[in-house]
Amino acid sequence: MDRLVFDIETKNAFADVGGEAFIKNLNASVVGVYSYDKDAYFCFEESEFGKLGEMFQKAALIIGFSINRFDIPVLAKYFKFNLKAIANVDILEEIEKPLGRRVGLNDLAMANLGIGKTRHSLEAITLYKEGRMEELKEYCLNDVKITKDVYNLAVNQGYLWIPQRNTPQMIKLEIDLKREIVPQPSLF
Repeated sequence: MDRLVFDIETKNAFADVGGEAFIKNLNASVVGVYSYDKDAYFCFEESEFGKLGEMFQKAALIIGFSINRFDIPVLAKYFKFNLKAIANVDILEEIEKPLGRRVGLNDLAMANLGIGKTRHSLEAITLYKEGRMEELKEYCLNDVKITKDVYNLAVNQGYLWIPQRNTPQMIKLEIDLKREIVPQPSLF
């Protein structure tokens, strides 16, 4: 069974739907995915979410950054199966538990990979509204690549460097993101 790294972009922001309490009112514009089995990247627009759902249903593990707090709740309305039932690794949650605070994907990538995100997430909404779909997909897939590279690094070395606020010092956070792949029961 496949392992998928994914990230979503939305058509609207929390300010448009009344705040974070109304996360389910956000609408996804695109979802970027990396498949370990296929060793390939995919990007799906809303009209293609049926194909995305098929990929999720064949996955034994889904991986992302803040997926339990953001991506999965936003995507839940698009599928007739429970996306939360698929085993997952939420990199942000795994960092936040021992650290007691959040860290941004851009800061994490800069500290561990020496590269950063190409845009800010709110810019993705502007790209969508302006119909610049290829740029939006490129941005989303770049976030997927960064997330995949951070995940692979953590799995291979067993730690990540966590930047500190207001100081150049970093914390070496030992982290275990390895998960045994077990077949999932039917999600239907």
